[in-house]
Amino acid sequence: MKISFFGAAGCVTGSNYLIETENYRFLVDCGMFQGNKTLKENNYKNFAYNPADIDFVILTHAHIDHTGLLPKLVKHGFTGPVYATKPTVDMLRSLLPDSARIQEVEVLQKNRRNERKGLPPLEPIYDELDADKAISLLKGVDRYKDFSPADGCNVVFHNAGHILGSAVVEIKVTDKNETRKIVFTGDLGEDDHPIVNDPDRIKSTDFLLVESTYGNRIRKEVTKEERLSAIANVFKEAEKRGGKILIPAFSLERTQDLLHDILILKERKEISGIKVIVDSPLSKELTKVFVKYPELYDEDATNLRNKMGGLFDHPDFRFTESVEESKALNPLNNIVIMSASGMCDAGRIKHHLKHNLWNPANTVIFVGYQAEGTLGRLILDGAKKVRIHGEEVTVGAVIDQIPGYSGHADQNGLLKWMKTIENNPRQIFVVHGEPESASEFASLIKNDFGFNVTVPAMNDSFDLLGYDESTKPVAKASEIVERPALKPLKRDSHNLYADFMLRLADYMRFEKDEDNRRQKLEELLTKLK
Repeated sequence: MKISFFGAAGCVTGSNYLIETENYRFLVDCGMFQGNKTLKENNYKNFAYNPADIDFVILTHAHIDHTGLLPKLVKHGFTGPVYATKPTVDMLRSLLPDSARIQEVEVLQKNRRNERKGLPPLEPIYDELDADKAISLLKGVDRYKDFSPADGCNVVFHNAGHILGSAVVEIKVTDKNETRKIVFTGDLGEDDHPIVNDPDRIKSTDFLLVESTYGNRIRKEVTKEERLSAIANVFKEAEKRGGKILIPAFSLERTQDLLHDILILKERKEISGIKVIVDSPLSKELTKVFVKYPELYDEDATNLRNKMGGLFDHPDFRFTESVEESKALNPLNNIVIMSASGMCDAGRIKHHLKHNLWNPANTVIFVGYQAEGTLGRLILDGAKKVRIHGEEVTVGAVIDQIPGYSGHADQNGLLKWMKTIENNPRQIFVVHGEPESASEFASLIKNDFGFNVTVPAMNDSFDLLGYDESTKPVAKASEIVERPALKPLKRDSHNLYADFMLRLADYMRFEKDEDNRRQKLEELLTKLK
């Protein structure tokens, strides 16, 4: 029995774990790498295993960094079932085709540029046909219902409290007449998160894969009322300036959380009748999934739904469909535009930022995690200028951040969740975190609980039978399949290139002496030869 780590090891995204026994092989999650361009290049590399040899896949939840390479898996030969909770299945019916369309459009744009440069054309990672094939393999399973995808394998989905349908996955695997329980947290939510119930606790396991997105961070505790007050204050200040409020928000979960809280404030009459436009057809489709599963709401959301007749129905809420509707928002003021992606690295939000980021009357509100190297992180970290669609844009708008919306437990929340584990697991694997975060959290687990803990590297494999504290990785995937280990970078060459272009533009703008400019550029060109 062996487990291998092919994603979310040494970084936050790309979750992908392979479990092998004598009789079957399966994956837990098959996610896309997100973040800077160097990290995303991993999406184009070959899998470290033969997809045709995988018997089935189990998903923790619908986010693309946990599911986004499923169509690629199918494209390269996988034909087995994919098990997930029913809300996750419903969400993926919209998310996977949307992911395929994004890639097809991006590759089309790149190929137009490459053609002019005389470069060979690129192919998308997968297309909508591959996404449709992947969707046909999805099997919805009720939470807490024990099911067996193979002889000697039993699975139960528990609530992870991260997004609607998210699961802590408990798997019992039997191999060579020995059984091991393996628990995957997926992404763990905070207690008292909007809409969803608090995460379930696990009492015992042999092996635990625990996320560490915020393993080295303790967020200031923000109550529901403090969160609502922060929204109201930002809205009021923004309205005084008379411009737009732009909110980069992921189509899944963060958009619905914000609509939930804005609805509360409107119901209390704590904010005005300012119109809220959700500029994302995908958000509209995913919101329908939330409407479909009211039995999964927490107490607050249930009470609000009963009182208002729905969480997302209000005269001041509007969802756009077409590109024309999106463009028509450009000249408008005194509106809120909520659009994806949440890290500003794709989607319609980039167009809205390009047209509005320069204007001091406007406000940009960040409500979620911004990965290193993304446009959102650059803006949040105080960049004075950024490049959007190849153009230089000044950051003149007011930049704000509202805490309390993270779908991930912080360090205290993760430790609190782990306190209910009553046995001494054979091993804790700390995954889904930047290196500093994972290492610090692993040390805390060791010190606080005395558990055996390791931070697996990309491509590490471990034998789960006869496991003890001295067990080391049995192999590197690179010894089996030629695939370089992941090297996560806070600022990759693409970030440095964008910074260089901005500085070069400033130099050319402010250095008036032609001889000085020519000399400096000649020096740079010489170094680049």
